Amino acid sequence: MAAEASIAPREPQDLDPASAARLSSWLRNYRTLPGVPDELFDVMRRPRPDWLRFLAGFAEYNHDEARNRFALATRHIRDTGVSYRIYGEENERSWPLNPLPLILGHREWAQIAEGVEQRANLIEMILQDVYGAGRLVDSGALPAAALSGSPDFIRALRGVRPPGGRQMQIYAADLGRGPDGRWWVLDDRTQAPSGGGYALENRLVLSRAYPALYNAMNVQRLAPFFDGMRQGLAASASRSDPRICLLTPGPFSETYFEQAHLARYLGFLLVEGADLVARDGKVYVRTIAGLKRADVILRRVDADFLDPLELNGASRLGTPGILEAIRAGGVAMVNMPGTGVMESKALLGFLPKLCRQVLGEGLKLPNIATWWCGQAAEADRVHHNLESLVIGPAFNGVGDGSPPKARLFADLSSAERDDLRARLRDRPGDFVGQEVVRLSTMPVLRDNLLKAAPFVLRVYAAWTADGFKIMPGGFCRTSDRTDARAISMGDEACTADVWVIDDQPVERVTLLAAKDEVAVRRKLGHLPSRAADNLYWLGRYVERAEATLRLARSLCTSLMASESATHTSGETLAGLQKLLIDWGALDETALGRGSLEAACDTLRDQKAYGSVIYLVRAARRTAASMRERLSADFWALLLNLETELAETDRTPNSEAEALQQIESALQILAALSGLAQENMIRVAGWRFLDMGRRIERGINACRMARTFATETSTTDDLDLLLDLVDSQITYRSRYLVGLALVPVRDMVVLDSFNTRSLAFQVEALKDHLDALPALLDDGMLEEPDRILLPLATEVETSDAVHLDDAKILEFERTLMRLSGAIADRYFLQGASAVPTIKLASMG
Repeated sequence: MAAEASIAPREPQDLDPASAARLSSWLRNYRTLPGVPDELFDVMRRPRPDWLRFLAGFAEYNHDEARNRFALATRHIRDTGVSYRIYGEENERSWPLNPLPLILGHREWAQIAEGVEQRANLIEMILQDVYGAGRLVDSGALPAAALSGSPDFIRALRGVRPPGGRQMQIYAADLGRGPDGRWWVLDDRTQAPSGGGYALENRLVLSRAYPALYNAMNVQRLAPFFDGMRQGLAASASRSDPRICLLTPGPFSETYFEQAHLARYLGFLLVEGADLVARDGKVYVRTIAGLKRADVILRRVDADFLDPLELNGASRLGTPGILEAIRAGGVAMVNMPGTGVMESKALLGFLPKLCRQVLGEGLKLPNIATWWCGQAAEADRVHHNLESLVIGPAFNGVGDGSPPKARLFADLSSAERDDLRARLRDRPGDFVGQEVVRLSTMPVLRDNLLKAAPFVLRVYAAWTADGFKIMPGGFCRTSDRTDARAISMGDEACTADVWVIDDQPVERVTLLAAKDEVAVRRKLGHLPSRAADNLYWLGRYVERAEATLRLARSLCTSLMASESATHTSGETLAGLQKLLIDWGALDETALGRGSLEAACDTLRDQKAYGSVIYLVRAARRTAASMRERLSADFWALLLNLETELAETDRTPNSEAEALQQIESALQILAALSGLAQENMIRVAGWRFLDMGRRIERGINACRMARTFATETSTTDDLDLLLDLVDSQITYRSRYLVGLALVPVRDMVVLDSFNTRSLAFQVEALKDHLDALPALLDDGMLEEPDRILLPLATEVETSDAVHLDDAKILEFERTLMRLSGAIADRYFLQGASAVPTIKLASMG
């Protein structure tokens, strides 16, 4: 492999012969689409200078090296679970990324940024008027029906001054290069623009794949934009040290990963609607320490779903009363509900005139020509030019009177045309007509050849103290279809990083603040109740999967014809099988199909709620709900474990193969446990993860002891029990006389030095509860402590000689009651969510 430091943009004539041949082949064989602008070549079919510099440097990687570098970098995508979801699909898809970026020179980018900034300011001023004085409607510059016809127009917020003073702080524009070579606006994104987190991921992957090339090309950094966005959001709050939340629709959102990544990168709390409580004109986050004030909410939930009291009553994504809190000025919402009205296609045709009226200048980035059929003259024009226009809905989310998406009239069938004509006559205001615009193309790498692919570029603007700041880059989507007129992630699209090339070296900037700007803090942090709930159950699922694997391992060794198998038949095997059946890991019918089938079912039966694959998938789903709190290594190990268990071609053909797979899975779970113990900071999140594991391990120890350490147990039973709790070595070094019931019971249940005993789990749980915050400052014990402290005392003072099945069962049931009490106390829901004393005194 060539030294990375040697790969840097250079002139084509300076390349070695092999690299020059690759570059020449790429340029010679690159075919642009007739009549469509392209990013690599200008109108004279000359390579643009920045593209030529990049490709010259890229050509110095031979084919295998370039492929390996990109493959190594994209492992990050798989290992960290970078994904998206198609609406209506249950499973996520892995994130698709092109090896080549979209490259834009700084002069051209300056024009794009200037146009996007102008458009963001224009839309903000229109929104201020629409929800304020209403002069544009009164003057006739903006038809009232073009606003009120949109379900994104929220009448309840007219006259409400936005907390922070702005309707829209985050804006994005979807751009394409028009037939005249200029950049055109295809769509405005004013409600909750997505994709910024994916732009960060794309940059991370490509900068890792070609680090020297990336640095030598003087690519402008993204960090200053996000730092400005964060400061702008903080400035919209009424408190100096605000709590900023990112409101997500939840893990089934199409872009949930991106939301979680953005929250983690910016240091925001990722919350769902059920995590919030609107009360007394303010919004609070449900945390393990009670309700904590939310000052700013960056929303990714559409406005209609924000408040089931005033908007969509069927919504389960929002928070009742949140609109009243906005009216009272108790929370700053970014963007304000109702800003989505500016995404309506009906308004596109009015923006050129509005720009001249409001800003006194023309649009610097033109629109696609659009005619709203709610006006008689425009409707007639659309009707007479139907064959050459795209017909689409005027508003987002309208009813049956409009097509699901824009369609070229000429592409419709005869019946569809007749139906559309009838709908246009009945409800013309629901439709717009637009010029047909084919997207420009950019190079993508396929089979070591450059291919022209249509693309859409999304550019972001964020409000700061210095006005709108434009992200130097953006979110680029490419299509495999050469006639694409619009691109979404559901249309076999791919993505690309966007490199804005400066003409001088770029300063390396991060989100690190100056050392004297941030006060040092050491505290548990205000963990949201939902996150605590998920971490707790993640710990329980992982621990239960490990216990089931240990049972499956014993099942395999019991069924193998070897001298080491000490519990091959009789009551011991029967007890082992019964425990697996009781845990839901094994169906009773599986026992009659043979030993190997039983072992495989324990591992891979996706319908058995106690099987290993079922538990691992439950852990993965739980982890997916809080990706912002888990490291990339943790997520990668969990995905690897699920993949190994789910691969049908790895179904074992013998007990020995099954045993090997079990050992491999146990090693992964050991690595997960090690990451949690050594890499997670000891704050509230780690405590709930560990509490879940401790309660599950304590319950399992009791169940195993009640099964294999009874008055009628054999030496095989006791030997198996020591295997299950990983205590063989310790027992044999401590007791030289051999296996006996009382010392085995003591080691499994009462020995506080044994990390797998009930006593050890109880002591760990006591430490966790002592460290967690109290809800009320009245000095009284809370319910989890009322349950745990007597249990800890009894376990500590019990004598193994007098320990019996009834007492062990009592311990087990107490742990289960403790689990319920922890949920009732910390996973606050509904009326159980009450403010803390400190918060209540603050008002």
